[in-house]
Amino acid sequence: MNNILKKICEDKNKEIAILKNKCSLSTLKKLISDKIEKRNFKNAVIESASNKNNFIIGEIKKASPSAGQIIKDYDPLDIAKTYENAGVGAISILTESNFFNGEIDHLSLIKKNTGIPILRKDFIIDEYQIYESKVYQADIILLIISVLSDDQLRRFLHISKELNLDVIIETHDEEEIQRAMKLGCPIIGINNRNLKNLKTNVKNSANLFASITKDFTVIAESGIKSVSDIKMYNRLGIFNFLIGESILRSNDYTTFIKKLLNNG
Repeated sequence: MNNILKKICEDKNKEIAILKNKCSLSTLKKLISDKIEKRNFKNAVIESASNKNNFIIGEIKKASPSAGQIIKDYDPLDIAKTYENAGVGAISILTESNFFNGEIDHLSLIKKNTGIPILRKDFIIDEYQIYESKVYQADIILLIISVLSDDQLRRFLHISKELNLDVIIETHDEEEIQRAMKLGCPIIGINNRNLKNLKTNVKNSANLFASITKDFTVIAESGIKSVSDIKMYNRLGIFNFLIGESILRSNDYTTFIKKLLNNG
């Protein structure tokens, strides 16, 4: 790790230490309710790939290190409702606060007011954050393979299974894909953005897709801006996408989402 990714993780470690002082891990675990509704994400993306139907995880974020401020008048609940009505299959919520201006409270707020699966998008480097994700009613978490050891990944996957959380293992290059497949987690995300330098190549998912065996379901992430991008992926056999910035920068979320879902 270097550059921006290293800085984010260093700050995240400090943030988690403060959180643990306020609320210990044992106390956090006690806050997990049996009544928390779990919405099934894993089966939905596997079926979409199998049936060759486009499935979009619509991402909500106020800002990012690469784009700066994306939305001035930020109303995550309004965006979430618009996304759901437009046909996205799940909603990704950026909860990282220092670099993305996210808030973890938005997970439970949006969960209570929508009916589709909710992904917590953050830089998860400590088991504390997995329990925290459950408390705030996420259905899915993202584990970024480049910031975790194989031992950490296995432990975090075990905890996620115990908590009934679906997991996306995020990769960016060939080596990370090989590591991901050894873990056996059925959903692998390929990030088109290099988190170390924030450069984006929309063909990264296309180039790496052939390296992944058919028993895994792939999600192409980041930099997807047009129907032609979706068509390129569909030709290869990719039907699941995580899309945020291009939707948020469009003049009409609903029209843009429907175009992407229906190939124009």
